[in-house]
Amino acid sequence: MVTVTGTENLMMAACLADGETVIENAAREPEVVDLANCLVAMGARISGAGTDVIRIRGVARLSGTTHRIMPDRIETGTYLCAAAATGGEVRLTNTSASYLDIVIDKLMDAGCEIEATRDAIRLKAPPRLTAVSLRTSPYPAFPTDMQAQFMAINTVADGTAVIRETIFENRYMHAVELIRLGADIKIDGNTAVVRGKARLDGATVMATDLRASASLVIAGLVAQGETLVDRIYHLDRGYENLDQKLTALGARVRRVK
Repeated sequence: MVTVTGTENLMMAACLADGETVIENAAREPEVVDLANCLVAMGARISGAGTDVIRIRGVARLSGTTHRIMPDRIETGTYLCAAAATGGEVRLTNTSASYLDIVIDKLMDAGCEIEATRDAIRLKAPPRLTAVSLRTSPYPAFPTDMQAQFMAINTVADGTAVIRETIFENRYMHAVELIRLGADIKIDGNTAVVRGKARLDGATVMATDLRASASLVIAGLVAQGETLVDRIYHLDRGYENLDQKLTALGARVRRVK
């Protein structure tokens, strides 16, 4: 399968290429569709976005347009997981549940109450979450970019969860860091077994990639004492002012040099 970024790069390059380009086994994520809509508004000739075969017939030039980018569904899911893990209640605005069905279903299975409107999502967490198992797969199934965040909430949930990662190899590097906080996680190939504990304890941990860093922040929010997350430049690649937004929600988070 061509990745989301790979599909998008090929699609953009093909817009001004001579003749027709066919992208087979293309990513079907909504971000690909959103980009295609923008390019079409600029004069591109694209069909099939959102399916596994995209056809692009090159044009001589593109023109300017105005396009509103879709909400970041992974950022939305991350904040929902943060509220769920801490037993909190949050209302996220300027976002949509349209592309988060499976994530919202899993959070509801964990015991959360969720209400979604056209441009907002409200979540109310139970006193303690119920562990939820999951298997990552290409869209519209459970996104691999939410795997780490769900591993974090499962570390403090009631019960045992089985997580299977089928998209990327070596995407359990955050598990080692969560274990430093006291999590009970066993890895066997592409499967992780997470046994929820009543509490985690603060420690110094290291971010290894973008979503791993988000999972460590979530775990740090519920851990007793202070947690220091190092190498947060990974985090800043995908989250704007995460520390400020969490502080506005009542978290005690600050950046240190």
